[in-house]
Formats: sequence, C-alpha cells, structure tokens
Amino acid sequence: MSAGRQNITSNKDWCTPKQYVNAVKKVWDGRIDLDPCSSIYSIVNATTEFMLPERNGLYEEWDYPTIYVNPPYGNDRVHGTTIRDWFCKIAHTYQKYDNEIIALVPVATNTLHWKQYVFPVARSICFLYDTRLKFIIGGTDDNKGAPMACCTIYYGKTPSAFEKIFSSFGATITLNAIRFPHLQKQLSTPILVY
Repeated sequence: MSAGRQNITSNKDWCTPKQYVNAVKKVWDGRIDLDPCSSIYSIVNATTEFMLPERNGLYEEWDYPTIYVNPPYGNDRVHGTTIRDWFCKIAHTYQKYDNEIIALVPVATNTLHWKQYVFPVARSICFLYDTRLKFIIGGTDDNKGAPMACCTIYYGKTPSAFEKIFSSFGATITLNAIRFPHLQKQLSTPILVY
C-alpha cells in the first residue's frame, strides 16, 4: 500500500481493526456474506472470502447480499490495479445487484474515483475520528498506524442503520446525488466491468 508517493510497507495485508469489523457486523445483524479482499490475517470471517493468489476479488462476481471491502490502497504493480479499480468494482456491483456494501478506504475526496464512484452512487460516509487507524499488519495492530485519513462508505438501501452504528466512530453524512448535480456531468466515463 502506498499513501501518495511513499511506500508505507511492502506488506499489502492491512487488515481491518476489530472495532470496525464488529461495527460492520452490527449493521448487518452479525453477518458478512463476502469479503473480496481477504487475507490469512483477516478477522472479518465472511461467509465467502476471496484471497490472492487463488482468487482475485477484483475479477470475481460479487452477487452477495452484504459485502465488506477493505481494498489495497496503493498501486498493485503485480496485478496492474489501483484503488480506483476497486471503487469502480464497488459502484458497478451495487448498481448491478442492488446489494449492500461497506468499504473502508482512504479519504481522497478530490480524486476522480470519488467523484465518479462515491458521491453520485454511495448512500452514506463516515469520516473516521481515528487519526492513525491501526490496521492489523502481520497479525498484530502494534504499529504506528496509517498515515492517511480513512472513512467507511456505505452503498445500499438502508443508510440509517449504517449511520446509527458508525456515528460513534466519526462524522457521518448521508449522500444524495441530487445534491451533487455538477458531478452528473463528470460521469461520462462508463463504469468498467470486470
């Protein structure tokens, strides 16, 4: 993963901290159907997990009712992908299957992928209060923490459930594409299909 132009670590397995896994499960009554970015250190324990190198979650179908995504944040040179590809996959999946997705991602509201795949598509965002989110790296959260601000983004039909649970973790807002009419013009780039 990388933040900006610096390499943070060569380890790509930055797993979700326990308090956020528990919060996601509370939103969905204890169940996560799919984790498309799982690893051996993940504590998500979704019913279905896609894990490299056997299964690349970016290229699998996500036809599951509830999906939790903590994607690789930087450029994956081995697989030729970026975080933009994951945002695209999330938005496409939500529009195709009308399921519920929660993603833990870096805050980058000035980027094209936020303008295309978050603001006009997602239903709610929680900007996390944690200044240095302590991901589980190599099976432990005994690390300096992430050097970037993070948030959780909700795609689905019931943003109120997400907002109720996540409001204790940060500033939570409901999104409405009508409030972002200028972004509709920027959506000329079609959502890619993987």
